[in-house]
Amino acid sequence: MNMKPIRNSAKAMIIQDHRILLTKNRDEQGEYYLFPGGGQEKYEQLRETVQRECMEELGCEVDVKDIVYVREYIGKHHEFAAWDADFHQVEFYFECTMTTNVDVTQATQLDNDQIGVEWVEISRLHEVRVYPKTLVKNLQDEALKPCYIGDAN
Repeated sequence: MNMKPIRNSAKAMIIQDHRILLTKNRDEQGEYYLFPGGGQEKYEQLRETVQRECMEELGCEVDVKDIVYVREYIGKHHEFAAWDADFHQVEFYFECTMTTNVDVTQATQLDNDQIGVEWVEISRLHEVRVYPKTLVKNLQDEALKPCYIGDAN
């Protein structure tokens, strides 16, 4: 059996004025939101991954602060198991601040389903489709501290 390697992913948590900056995406079920970030490349430190991904998806530069959450996603355990069963990703969420303004026209590589970026009120996160859903309660409870979330969607 040929198994895919575990993938590392680094994500940005950019919070300002009780809002969080997320990528806005669309699939066959409608709009959904993701934390900016993506896969770590070989020889790249996780902080560098966050910086590169924010330029690719948001068109802005960020100052990467400390790690806030570590989350795993094991596809066969979740709602997308039909096409994600052999996918295992470890995600590292970092608190970030923008050092340049968001400018999607300067974004160098939007994700496949990405249609833009949006500041979402943290108090309204439970009203929209956001992945991982698990982080919504932590953010609404203002629980930004190093925490291992485990396998969650």
